[in-house]
Amino acid sequence: MFSHIFLYKLKSIVRDRNLMFWTLMFPILLSVLFWMAFSNLTKGEAFRDIKIAVINDAAYKENANFDKALSYVSADNKDRLFNVTYTTMDSAKKLLKDGQIEGYIYFNNGLNLTVKNSGINESIIKEFLDYYVQTSSTASTIITENPSAIYGSLAKDLTQKVQYLKEVPAGNANPDTVVAYFYTLIAMTCLYGSFWGQKEVSDIQANQSYVGARVNVAPTHKLKVFSISMLAAITVQLIEIFALLLFLIFVLKINFGSQIGYIVLTCFVGTLTGVTFGALISAIVTKKEGIKIAIIIGGSMIMSFLSGMMYAGIKTIISRNLPALSYINPANLIADSFYSLYYYSGHEHYFINTLLLCAFTLLFSFLTYIILRRQKYASI
Repeated sequence: MFSHIFLYKLKSIVRDRNLMFWTLMFPILLSVLFWMAFSNLTKGEAFRDIKIAVINDAAYKENANFDKALSYVSADNKDRLFNVTYTTMDSAKKLLKDGQIEGYIYFNNGLNLTVKNSGINESIIKEFLDYYVQTSSTASTIITENPSAIYGSLAKDLTQKVQYLKEVPAGNANPDTVVAYFYTLIAMTCLYGSFWGQKEVSDIQANQSYVGARVNVAPTHKLKVFSISMLAAITVQLIEIFALLLFLIFVLKINFGSQIGYIVLTCFVGTLTGVTFGALISAIVTKKEGIKIAIIIGGSMIMSFLSGMMYAGIKTIISRNLPALSYINPANLIADSFYSLYYYSGHEHYFINTLLLCAFTLLFSFLTYIILRRQKYASI
């Protein structure tokens, strides 16, 4: 009996082309669009050395210390800050006008900077010059008041900054906003399992479908049929989730880390939560199927948005102003579980999310059982 019903439901689910598209093909197509939109996002943020010009006249040559400082930050290595062109005043003005440099430096009653626009690069140049002027002024004051200091550790002290704070990463990977979008995509796909849960509940409700009417007059208990049908729905949804996961990892090269066991567990628990959520909505709402699907789509999209699918910054806003919302949003819990495995070195955050998802699954299943158990029909 079990194998017969299970195989029948599998065939019935796979033949539903509309739901197969929305639960499998749509997430894959959406992941490709995400990849096209975000693949070069972090590459565009890479720092490039700033092109500047220096007026190489007699006034500049008299400031050998500045020349040494500038040579240090413009040395040809991976940490180079400036790409310096030594030229005349007229040539520098032309280079700035043509946009070939960000600004030019010259000495005229002190150190001067001329820029065309106001931006990050211009601010970096000014910050460098301000730091040099402050350091030079400090050294001059110390030497004037205490000439013997020049023979001590003054030179070393002025060329080395003392760091009182140490940056300690929270995890083993660098924070990456881009991968978070793909994690929320999987969370949305898990919630799309609600369509299968909704379908299986409608198929045992005599007032919702002809299939439901036949199930209720059949000798097999409807809750037994429902349990087997839900198992078939979970099986199909899991296959779809794993297909999407493999596509993201091997085709789009999205980083999920190396903790395969925990990744599989997250997919399994997320699928259970999604399917049981749809079953609960279908059990509670007594309207026609179109109303149920609309509620499921609306709820899934709202939860996906709040998990950062459309705007990653919304997670920060929620965590600061309404942190409790993060813990009652299944989509956020699923996406956060993946990100925890990717970023954090420990598993405390991951297990909190997983246990909450399990609690939601049990709650949705219990409420669905109570509602369906009490449903009776005067005539069929």
